[in-house]
Amino acid sequence: MNAHDWLLNMPIVDMDSACKVIEVSFSQGTRKDFFRNTSLQPFEKGDLIAVEGVSGFDVGEVSLTGEIVRLQMKKRNVKEDNPDMKKVLRRATDRDIEIRNQNKAREPEAVIRSRAIAKQLKLDMKISQVEMQADGRKATFFYIADGRVDFRELIKVYASEFKVKVEMRQIGARQEAGKVGGIGSCGRELCCSTWLTDFKSVNTAAARYQNLSINQTKLSGQCGRLKCCLNYELDTYLDALQHFPDNCDVLQVAKGNAFLIKKDIFKNLMWYTLPDSNKQYPLSIERVIKIKTLNQQGTRPDELEPVEVVSSKAVEKEPEFVELVGQISLRTLEKADKKKKQQQQRHKGQDSRNKGQQQQGGQQNQQRNQGGQQGQGGQQQRPNNPNRNRNQQRPPNPNRNQQRHNNPNQGKDKPSTNT
Repeated sequence: MNAHDWLLNMPIVDMDSACKVIEVSFSQGTRKDFFRNTSLQPFEKGDLIAVEGVSGFDVGEVSLTGEIVRLQMKKRNVKEDNPDMKKVLRRATDRDIEIRNQNKAREPEAVIRSRAIAKQLKLDMKISQVEMQADGRKATFFYIADGRVDFRELIKVYASEFKVKVEMRQIGARQEAGKVGGIGSCGRELCCSTWLTDFKSVNTAAARYQNLSINQTKLSGQCGRLKCCLNYELDTYLDALQHFPDNCDVLQVAKGNAFLIKKDIFKNLMWYTLPDSNKQYPLSIERVIKIKTLNQQGTRPDELEPVEVVSSKAVEKEPEFVELVGQISLRTLEKADKKKKQQQQRHKGQDSRNKGQQQQGGQQNQQRNQGGQQGQGGQQQRPNNPNRNRNQQRPPNPNRNQQRHNNPNQGKDKPSTNT
């Protein structure tokens, strides 16, 4: 959890009464602890410092300083004058940071090897994370187990394998999800990895009070347990359900027994169903109390008299004036596509026609060239045409002789006149 330091800009009046404890985070915020600043050296959020460790030193990042640390210590029940509280040594040097990076690089391999050793010893446990101290003298093994595990032999094997001092720390499935992190079904980062520090028990009764379907896949988080957010609104539902009558799960009417399906705390309605139909009938609280009193007197009402539920959602009105973008429909787009296709087909037809004409013209020119070459050589004669035979005689024309007889001067030369 990263707390916002809203007291950062407040001036310090008395240096003697100022808080001399700072909060330091390790392994990217997965573990935090308080350390006493005996040197009174000023530190700011984000500074890397060297603090006391187990027979050595550790390197962490300053997460909180100032008066806000006292509020965090009060929340975690840590006393400021605790003599067992470790101290801040110095500001981290380049050598300290280099040693820490070398030892942190051993953690992934240590997780794989430690899981294999636990499997060989046939222990019912799962190694979730291995955290190495900055100087490499100590390693903390975080494991998950349903019951008690006898890992006395395991510690000896780990100490001889990794050459470090071993510390075993048991965590739950929710704490493991907080260390791993991830995105929940709501689309936000997991609560356990951001701000949630106290894990409360969650049971299926919280889902029943909120009228949620008991679906294990939908109600479970990434840790495999019920979601912590089921408890967020549970108190609100419990306060609202106090106004609803008790022992009203079954109502007796003339048609049969009506069974309670759900309670709507927002509209103060109770929904019932009858055995002859699957329809749900919403009843007001007053009507349910009245029917219950009649049943206690031994009478059954004729009908349930359900309430008409009107949706509070406003009806959307279509705007009178629509933008040009909104006037475009699919039909206009289809027409444009058809026009484009027709134009393309026309262009293709014209191109094919032009190609055919060009081919015909080329063939005619080729034939003409061949004929000219043959005429020049004199080797090929023209074909005989009976219509063009010169020796063929024309039939006599009687009108022709008659015209000559009538016009004796026809055929003679006209006399020339000289002036």
